[in-house]
Amino acid sequence: MAEIFRCLECGCVLTRAVEPLPNGTALVEDDGIAHIAAGFYAVSDGQFFGGSEGAYLVNLSDTVGTKHHTDLGRLNGCCGLDGCDGPNTLCENGHEIGIERSDCWMPHVLVLDPKSTRRDTAG
Repeated sequence: MAEIFRCLECGCVLTRAVEPLPNGTALVEDDGIAHIAAGFYAVSDGQFFGGSEGAYLVNLSDTVGTKHHTDLGRLNGCCGLDGCDGPNTLCENGHEIGIERSDCWMPHVLVLDPKSTRRDTAG
């Protein structure tokens, strides 16, 4: 069943409709490409991106209603965002919702914080 993610604080939509990643489908761990296929989400086990256990992983192309943090100290990286300095992604209303990881030396993904986002049935 397709779902969307919303900001827990204001309810704004953060993703297009996405499906749970089918069981047995591996996440990509290659640098510079999508960690998860477009149209899907997964719940992190924390093994690849340390400290992300329980967070929702979504393809960057599936995001809507998000923007980069206004604190430039959170936007470090050489070719993209490395996410090493805390939440760097906001909802359109300015609430911290997750960490974009899009630098050249890592797979690309938006890691949505389960404490500041929620899943809803799409449609």
